Amino acid sequence: MNITELSPSQLRQAAALKEKIAGLEKELAAVLGSETKSTSVPVKPAKKGGMSAAGKAKIAAAQKLRWAKINAAKGKPAAGKTVAKPAAVKPAKKKFVMSAEAKAKISAAAKARWAKVRAEKAAK
Repeated sequence: MNITELSPSQLRQAAALKEKIAGLEKELAAVLGSETKSTSVPVKPAKKGGMSAAGKAKIAAAQKLRWAKINAAKGKPAAGKTVAKPAAVKPAKKKFVMSAEAKAKISAAAKARWAKVRAEKAAK
């Protein structure tokens, strides 16, 4: 049954019962020496996320072991045991620069295309 379907007398009766229950709970708390409400929902402590340092260390060690196996299968030396090699210096890739003549040619073609579009639009 929905609360909106109750008659006024039923609502008054429900309110009176609720007050009696609250009073009895207070009495019970006084007898037991507890000052907390028994009807209150127990509050869960805030969940602390994260992992212990020992857990992180175990995961890191396991990952290092996995990579060591992979590198051993490929014939690579283990990490941290490599000899520093000078990096091969690649020449810088030459940046493409368009000549002024090419820019002018492209610009003229674009202007011609737009002039054609405008002319067709004006003709309509």
